[in-house]
Amino acid sequence: MDSQSRGRADDIDPADQWVLNPNTGEYELRLTPSAPRSAVPGPRRAAPRDAGGATRNRSAAPQAPGRDVPPQRRRRAPEEPLPGRRGRRPAKKKSKAKKALMWTGGSMAFVLLAVAGGAYLYIKHLNDNITSVSDDGASTGGFSKGKAINILLIGTDKRTGEGNTKYGDSGSVGHADTTILLHVSKDRSNATALSIPRDLITDIPDCPTQQDDGSEKVIAGTSGVRFNTSLGQDDRTPSCTARTVTELTGIKPDNFMVADFNAVKTLTTAVGGVDVCLGKDINDPDSHLNLKKGMRHIEGETALAFVRTRHAVGFGGDLSRIALQQQFLSALMRKLKSNDTLTNPAKMVKVAEAGTKALTVDSNLDSIGKLKDLGLELGKLNPKNLTFTTVPVIDNPAEKVKATVVLNESKAPEVFQAIKNDVSFTAVKQEKKKEADAAAARLKGTKSAASDVRVRILNGGAAAGSAQAELEYLQNEAGVTKSENAGNAEAELSRTTLEYAPDQADQARRLADIMGLSGSALKPGKSVTNAQGLPTMTLTLGKDFETAGEPLTAPSKAPDVDKSTADKVECAK
Repeated sequence: MDSQSRGRADDIDPADQWVLNPNTGEYELRLTPSAPRSAVPGPRRAAPRDAGGATRNRSAAPQAPGRDVPPQRRRRAPEEPLPGRRGRRPAKKKSKAKKALMWTGGSMAFVLLAVAGGAYLYIKHLNDNITSVSDDGASTGGFSKGKAINILLIGTDKRTGEGNTKYGDSGSVGHADTTILLHVSKDRSNATALSIPRDLITDIPDCPTQQDDGSEKVIAGTSGVRFNTSLGQDDRTPSCTARTVTELTGIKPDNFMVADFNAVKTLTTAVGGVDVCLGKDINDPDSHLNLKKGMRHIEGETALAFVRTRHAVGFGGDLSRIALQQQFLSALMRKLKSNDTLTNPAKMVKVAEAGTKALTVDSNLDSIGKLKDLGLELGKLNPKNLTFTTVPVIDNPAEKVKATVVLNESKAPEVFQAIKNDVSFTAVKQEKKKEADAAAARLKGTKSAASDVRVRILNGGAAAGSAQAELEYLQNEAGVTKSENAGNAEAELSRTTLEYAPDQADQARRLADIMGLSGSALKPGKSVTNAQGLPTMTLTLGKDFETAGEPLTAPSKAPDVDKSTADKVECAK
């Protein structure tokens, strides 16, 4: 086969011979003929040429033996031939529509394969960027869709990375310098970012830690020490910080993430910087921040200096720096949610690159797929419903020179309980207000006598023996003699519930009054029959149940604490 007869001469690409037919909307193959054609397009040989290249008399060319000339078909008028091109022996042809479909379909498949291959390689590249460490059993095993999410964010003071040794303490093992427990509500309508002061005096529990050789080492806990020593000190890993948070708040993180100095620099650069507000000029030689009063656009080194500043703002301590960091994270949240970021593919790629390189995650978040799923859940948040607050603390009364803080025992437990009960720290939406009103209405009305309350008790996540302990309390001290222990529930519940039939509402209100149950714990439904065949309510003790006889009332609104929301611009002073 010569090159001319196969379309490889004259710099003609066969793919360029497919043209769009405006009448049909389909691509069709247009082969330019090399000479005027007969009205009968039967099989024929190209006219032979003499030695000088001249064409001989075409009528003298013999017809191919043993072939019949097909009947005449309608065809387009002949087109002008390309010079030097000869006719070709046509093979049996499919319809032009089928040819077009085959060519375009094959090409599309190739393109899709190429794109998919590129996506696969890029996802593999992002996966390779991710650094993960064992959660050592300190987490719940990972967040779940349809449930509230608790993510522990840990910022270390480790000076690794280019240019970071200039900030002093270059030998730091990387303590928990900045720690935030991010709680995202079950319905994703709101979230609370709870900052934990690094100088908070607390107890650090024993920490089982997986070693490189697969063995387990238990790092001994310590009492009455700074919270920030839960990481780095005595070779403690991020899982030790997670255990300390659980010990402190009663909230077990689903996942954790760790970031160092480089994370602030690379993430802010990836999004093109963030806008922050200064209520005064700041020149802090310790953090290297030098900015004038007003709105300022920061990224990279300047962003890192901003979140490290403490001596130049507020009272010059760690609590003042926490407020500054919350302001910075609010600005970053607004930038990430802005159209400037979400509609910019190049910027999103930079964010993916920076995020996967800058963060160390627990072993339950060790793939880009898992991080993507978490990102989709967090992406449902509106910045105006993301609240920043800090664990309520007071100055350590044991110190003359105030350097550390301790829990404010009158306020901190309320904050922890509100988060555990998925209470929003932002304004309650209209739908939630209706739910709260409906729950409150369940407690209004007549109450039966305690002796008329008939209830069976199930353990649905409380400590072992809780159902029996509550039964003894109800029978011996509360006068609810028609009660029984029905064993374990089929599934665990985070909160204690009481299910009752409409005609048992007065019994439900009495039991709620005795146990301190909120209206949201009462679940209208249907009754079941007890061992005697009598209708009875069902009380299921959830994970929130602690001690028999103690009220279980969950807060319906967040406690009064200092807070800010991510949609508002706060100015550092």
